[in-house]
Amino acid sequence: VQLVESGGGLVQPGGSLRLSCLASGFTLDNYAIAWFRQAPGKEREGVSCINRRVSNTDYADSVKGRFTVSRDNAKNTVYLQMNNLKPEDTAVYYCARKIFCDWNYDYRGQGTQVTVSS
Repeated sequence: VQLVESGGGLVQPGGSLRLSCLASGFTLDNYAIAWFRQAPGKEREGVSCINRRVSNTDYADSVKGRFTVSRDNAKNTVYLQMNNLKPEDTAVYYCARKIFCDWNYDYRGQGTQVTVSS
C-alpha cells in the first residue's frame, strides 16, 4: 500500500493549489480517503474526507467553502482543491486511507508542504 501526495508549494494569500494523492497497492474505490494537516507546534487537524463509492464528503469548518475534495478511481487519485488560501492554511498536508471517514486511518502518505505567504 502506498499513498503519495503532490502539488504543494508556496502560494500567496488568496491563491489556489490542487493537491493530489496517488494510491497504489490497493483498490481505491474500496476505501475512503482523508486529508489532514499539521503545522509546526500545532495538533494534527482533519481537513476533509471522501467516502468510498458513494463519495460523500466532509470538511472541517475552517476550510468549508474554500476546499473541495474529489476522487478519480480510474486514475487511483484523490484531489484536494484549495482556493482562497490563507496563511493559517500553512502546514504539511497528508492523505490517509480509511474504511469509512469516521474510522481511524491505517496508511498515510509522507505529506506535501503548503506554505501561504506574501
